[in-house]
This record gives sequence, structure tokens and C-alpha cells, in this order.
Amino acid sequence: MQLVLLWIIASTVMLVASGAPPPTAASLAPCPKTCGEVNIWYPYGIGPGCFRQGFELTCDTTSKPLKLFLRNTKTQVISLYPSGTVLASIMYTIPMIHGVDTYNLSWDSPGRNLNIETYNYLAFLGCGIGVYLFHPDTGNLVGHCTIKCASMEEMHMATEGGICNGMGCCTVTFPVLFRGFRVTIVKSNETIPQPFDNITIKAFLTFRPYIFSIADLLSNKINASTVGASMAYLSTVIADEPNCPTARLDNKTQFACGSNNCIDVANGGYSCACPGNSDDGNPYLLDDCKQEFNPTPKKNCSRSCGSTNIPFPFGLEPGCFAKRRFQLSCASNRTLIGRPPAKYEVTNISLDEGLLYVNKLSEFEDANTKYLSVYYGGSGYFGQQLIYGLEKSDLSEEYGVWKWSVTNLTCEDAKSKSAYACVSTNSECLDVTHGKLYIGYRCKCSLGFEGNPYVQNGCTDIDECSIPNYCNGTCYNFKGSYICCPHGLAIGISSGFGVLALTLIAAILFKRWKRSTRKKIRRAYFRKNKGLLLEQLISSSNNVTPNTRKFSLEDLEKATNNFDSTRILGYGGHGTVYKGILSDQRVVAIKRSKIVEQSEINQFVNEVAILSQIIHRNVVKLFGCCLESEVPLLVYEFISNGTLHGLLHGDLSTNCLLTWDDRMRIALEAAGALAYLHSSAAMPIFHRDVKSTNILLDGTFTAKVSDFGASRSISIDQTRVVTIVQGTFGYLDPEYFYTSQLTEKSDVYSFGVILVELLTRKKPIFLNCLGEQKNLCHCFLQSLRDKTTMDILDSQVVEEASQTEIDGIASVAEMCLKTKGAKRPKMKEVELRLQLLRAARSRAYKEQECTPKYKCTSLNSNKNVEMGLVANPESQVVSRCYTMEREMMYSSQFPR
Repeated sequence: MQLVLLWIIASTVMLVASGAPPPTAASLAPCPKTCGEVNIWYPYGIGPGCFRQGFELTCDTTSKPLKLFLRNTKTQVISLYPSGTVLASIMYTIPMIHGVDTYNLSWDSPGRNLNIETYNYLAFLGCGIGVYLFHPDTGNLVGHCTIKCASMEEMHMATEGGICNGMGCCTVTFPVLFRGFRVTIVKSNETIPQPFDNITIKAFLTFRPYIFSIADLLSNKINASTVGASMAYLSTVIADEPNCPTARLDNKTQFACGSNNCIDVANGGYSCACPGNSDDGNPYLLDDCKQEFNPTPKKNCSRSCGSTNIPFPFGLEPGCFAKRRFQLSCASNRTLIGRPPAKYEVTNISLDEGLLYVNKLSEFEDANTKYLSVYYGGSGYFGQQLIYGLEKSDLSEEYGVWKWSVTNLTCEDAKSKSAYACVSTNSECLDVTHGKLYIGYRCKCSLGFEGNPYVQNGCTDIDECSIPNYCNGTCYNFKGSYICCPHGLAIGISSGFGVLALTLIAAILFKRWKRSTRKKIRRAYFRKNKGLLLEQLISSSNNVTPNTRKFSLEDLEKATNNFDSTRILGYGGHGTVYKGILSDQRVVAIKRSKIVEQSEINQFVNEVAILSQIIHRNVVKLFGCCLESEVPLLVYEFISNGTLHGLLHGDLSTNCLLTWDDRMRIALEAAGALAYLHSSAAMPIFHRDVKSTNILLDGTFTAKVSDFGASRSISIDQTRVVTIVQGTFGYLDPEYFYTSQLTEKSDVYSFGVILVELLTRKKPIFLNCLGEQKNLCHCFLQSLRDKTTMDILDSQVVEEASQTEIDGIASVAEMCLKTKGAKRPKMKEVELRLQLLRAARSRAYKEQECTPKYKCTSLNSNKNVEMGLVANPESQVVSRCYTMEREMMYSSQFPR
């Protein structure tokens, strides 16, 4: 018997070692499925018979927590995905030795079965070195970078935006797929200043440059936080054969794709995928891609991550979700979904409405936090099988509400399948659509029931009689319904003639009770949303605009067709924005908060309090608010032409709709609005989130500053206030970020970023031609120092603007972007400088139209008012030719 068992084990090992055909999931059942928190997917495995040749893993059971490694190497596996993607940690520490100028390091893929993807980088931390990357096979030089060190202050400024630019940190990009690398590090002959002498070099493979702290640059050892950042995505390659046709025909017994869906790899070999890039199975197992809905999850599954509840069919661990496309990941108390390297955080899952509420996480993570990600479907799969954004653009924004379905079957077809998802009694099937597009089906508990329709007996009766104050009388609960009989009328039930009267009275009282309950609920919401505070604030302030009013919930439901999804304009910083038409035919934008939290309500009150005091043509107008719903509602004027960000960064292959004149005017209008907030409002107001997405453009492309949820009002005798840092990466004032002291100069810095956007038509964080992420402000300031500003300007600006105008705007932007706030100008000064530049352009334009004898034609005064050239709008005509001084005198007479 022992000889038979030994023969079976030896045969299994030889079968796997020789490149056996794909196994089934059942044959791998005894194999280890996890190591610590890492799930293991074939062709990878631990132990004889559990992996394909070259894909062996080792689990270090002596470490806490357990760690997983490729074979017996030091390459740690952070995550594995069914598609074969590997998230690995590859890093080196090289102490520089006195007298040694050259250092070498290398890494080879175990068994040549992994490719380093082209979006990965080699990052180096050190000082006074040159780094040279060589092709692992040909030995050719394919990339290099150098690191220099100067003073601590200069290094601090250079790494401020988290971009490795050669000051203490540099990166080398992989130009093609590599299965290893060879690197030579050469110490520079230049004198290395203290305290950088003999600094330890840190080298690690990462999929994106990170923000590094100066403490990390100067430390002699890599601490745990830096280790967490050293992660790269590697793709699986079957290297037995050079391509798919050869693998299928020449050696069919070793063909790895159980799905029979084979993909050639550019540098040799092939990989496998489920049809349609689906994540509903393992392509390296036989018939595993044809998974059906599993209605029976295993017991003792984790059903929460942080504050997010995770109901079935979603789940975290294998066996806890209905299909792999419903698998989520929990890390650092955040629920994650998304294909690496993209990241989306799930904040709420609604079974009743069939919605996922998600946030797109920042592309940059703090170096003290591991980069978190989870594979979730193939490229483009969000919109086909599971996740459907309410707008296509939602998938590229920072937040969204996504529809989901079980599968793309109709309810009629699904009911005939054995894997029908609506397994609970008292549940029903609903079709999921997006406009005219049919998405699939989902399940919902029937009316009068609540719970989870995707599990057996998950829908339970709602006991209305147990709800406090739900019935003002004698309550009788029935399955799926209830009857409420008012006190004193129960005796009449015994009378035959009283039955009808009782029924009619009950119906009338029920309607009245519903109206009364609705009023009570709305009064409760009113108090919860701090309506009393807002009423007191509005009534006691002499600065509040008289047109600010309170809307009823019925008014706004009628205006938005009950908040229909087709009325959604987009998503603001704190909620969803709908287009509405009021009863007086005014078109408005209605912002509906997404999450009911105290912090959101505080920001809502803050925005109402601030906007109700502002009357300015370049600040979005607040018509009023509604406090009767569960979430607060704000009603604004409707702005028809979107955001400045959308017009600048929409389709970069075409000319921008905004001319140079438009850009100068928009900059001047936005500066005027901010100057008003800082110096002319009743109480100085710091916006705290100035960015191009918060500058709206109306039908005449007039700028409107919006989104005051994060703004702060301060007393006149204050110049700064200490706050929790809020803002948007790329626009955030570095001094405010480090000190938490908010001043008016914080808005000045953010406005400077917008000026650079107008000049260059680039985003604050953009990709260069090599696919590297760059900080726009740093590139702009460097180009000013190198006198290469024209190289990064938008071609339309170069064509339409004069050199004097470009230099003028660039000079204002440079002043706004000073590192120290005290050296930046006030917004009033910025506005004045922009007025001078625009007036000079207008004067030059008019002088070109004047004849040599200075005979001047006239323009209609209304047109001149639009151009900002008329001192007195009531006059009918104005001369085209006058001095700049006179024009400035005219502009100073305009009311704001």
C-alpha cells in the first residue's frame, strides 16, 4: 500500500514538472488556497501537484503575518489574481562603501515566467549617483537617470510634489516588457555635501513614483513604510513555447489554457484569459471560466470592512461571493474594487436599489501606506457585465454611483436557469437598464418585506407595528402588510353595518396619518439638518440676500421628475447634481448630498451660510435650500457650459473652444471674484478649494466660482486660521499643507495653478511623452528658470497671444506660486495686474483699427460693455482710441 501511494505521489510530481495539461478545480481541492492574507490561484501553488512547472510558491510560516515568496527567492508576493497578475515586492538596499564607485544589482524572473509591465519603474533613493539600466538579454543600455543633492531646502522643494526629478530621487522607466533587469550604479565624482556623504542607496521596483519624505532619503535603513511602497505588477507568461499556435499544435499535452483562450506575449511565450477578459473564472483551469451564480455562500464569512457592510452576493474571501466578479478586497479598513493599477473604494452597497457608491482613490498614496488594489474584470468589462456608471465619464472621475446586475440575462430567461439568483421567498426579479441599453437582471424583496433576496429566506416581513409612532391606534401586522385601527373604534367591528364605515374611516385616517407622519419625518430631518440654526443665521444676518428661500421637498421632486437619473448633471464634491425646472420655469442645478454624516451636514450649513451673503456676478448664485429630506438639498443657478477644466482638458487633439481673449477674461473674472471674497465681503472668506473644476462657465462663457463647502469665514482682525487641511492635490498650497495655517495666500497659490493651466492647457498632474507623471507647477517654474517657457505653452496660446502678454501672465503666475505665502501678492493685486494686461491688449487692438489720422469709429455700447471697455454703460457710443491710463480710470468706475 505504501509503495502504491509513493508511486501516485511521484507520478503526480512528474506530471506537473513535465508541463501537464490544465487540471480541474476539483483535482486541486487538497492544495493550500492561501498564505496569510494572500489567495493562491493556479498555475501558482504550494506543494507537489499544486502548481505548473516554474510557478512554485513558498509560504514562510515563521513570519508573522505569514509571507508568500516566488520559489525560494526573496521576491515577496503581495497579491495574486485569477488572471495571473502578480503584485510583488522587489527591493534592494546598497550601503555605499568608501573607495568603491561602482555597484551592480540584478533580478531575474524565476523560470522566466513573469514579465515586468511597461507601466512599472525602477526607483532609486540616494545622492550623487548615476543609474544605468541594461537589457537583461542583449546587454544594451535602455535607460538611465542621475541623482544630485544640494541643500536640504532645495531638496525639500524638489520632492514637494512627490515627483522624482533627480534631487535625492530618480526613476527609470521600462520601455518594453522585461523578464529581469541589470542595473549598474556609479558614484559621481562630484563632491557630495554633508549630510549626504555615504548615504545608503535604496532601489525598488514600483508601478508608479511615490511621495518620499526627506527622512526616508537620509535614513540608513529602509523602514517598514518604505518597504510597503515597493510594489510592482508582473504578468504571467507561459514560456514553454514561443507563441499560441506552436503551443496548441506542437505540444498539445502541455497547453496551459484551460479556457482555450490564448494570447501571444510580445517578448515570447503566451498567457491565458477567460473569453471576453471576464474574471468569472481561472483561465488556467479546465472549464473554470464557465462559472454560474452560486447561491450558497460558506459560513462564517466576513461581512464588513471598516464601516462598509458587504452583503451577499458580494464577498471578500473565496466561497463568500456568488461569482468572482462580486469579489471585493479589504485593506486598511477600506473596501476596494478595480483592475490594477486603478483603484476604486466602495463606500456603500445598496441591494434594494442595485447601486454601488464608489470613490476613485488618489493616484498618489502616502509612502507610509501600502498601495491597495484588487483585480476586478478585464479591460472595458465594467460597462458590459457588472458595473454600469450612470454616465460614461463616471468611471474616470473621483466618485460615482454604479449600477450592477447579476448577469446580462432577462428575468424570463434567468428564471428558467438552475442558477437563478432570486432564491429567497417573497423576492422578485427586476430588469436593470441604462437608458435604452439593457444591462441584465437583479433581485429585490417584495413590497412589505426587507432583507437580502440573494440568500434563502433572506426577505423577512416588515413588522410595521413594532416601529415607534408608526400606528396611532391598534395595529395588526400581516405578512407583507398591516392594518392600523384608531382607538375607540374597535367595538364597531362587531357590527355588520359598521364594517364598511370602519373601512372608509380607516382609509381616510390612514391617509391623514401618512400625511402627518410625513410631516413629522420632515420636521425631524429639518432639525437633523440644522434647519433651526440656518433659520436663525439667515434671519439675524443683515448681509443675507433677500432672494434666498427655503424650498419644499415637493417643489424639488417635481422640478427633477423625482430625481430621475436622466436629470443627473454630474457629481459635486459632496453629492449628486441634478438639473431641475422650477414652477416659475427657472432652470436650476440642485445638489443632493450623497452621504448623511455630521461632517457633510456641517459643510452644507457652511456653504449656505457663505453663499447667502455673496452677491457677485462671478460667484455662482444660491437660490435657496431644502431641509425636509433625509439629505440636504441646495438650489443654484444653472450654469450651461460646464467647467473650465472640461473645456481646457476635454479633447486635446482639437483647438480649445476658449480663445486667448476668453482665457484672459476668465482669469480676470475669477480673480475678481476671489478678491471680492477676500477683501470686499462683509466677512473675509477663504475658498480653500480653488481649482478649474470649481470655475463654471455660463452661456456667454462668463466665469462663476462655485463649491463653497470647504470655505471658511474669518473675522476681519484675523489674518490666518488653523484648520484641518482640505483641498485638491496639485492645487494645494504647500505652506498650508505643512503648517495647517489657512490664509488668503492659500487661494492665491491655487489661482496661480489655474493661470498655468490656461497657459499650457495641461492638468496640474499630467503625463509627459514618456508616460511619466509630472507636476505642472514644478515644470512651469523650471521652464521659467531655463527660459524655455514657450516649449510647454499651448499651441493656441502661442498662435493668438503676443510675447508681452505671455510674459505678463507667466509673471503673475510665478508670483502666485511662491513657496512662502508672504511673498505672494494679494488677490486684489493679482486682479489689478490682470486688468492692466487685458486693457493693454484691448488698447493695442483698437490702435490697429485706427486710421493714421486718428479718426475713430464707434461701437455699440452693449458690445463694449461685454468687452469691459465702457466707463458709462448708459452712453450710446465710445471712442475706440484712448490711453491706457484713461481706460484704467474707466474700469475703476465699474461697479463690481
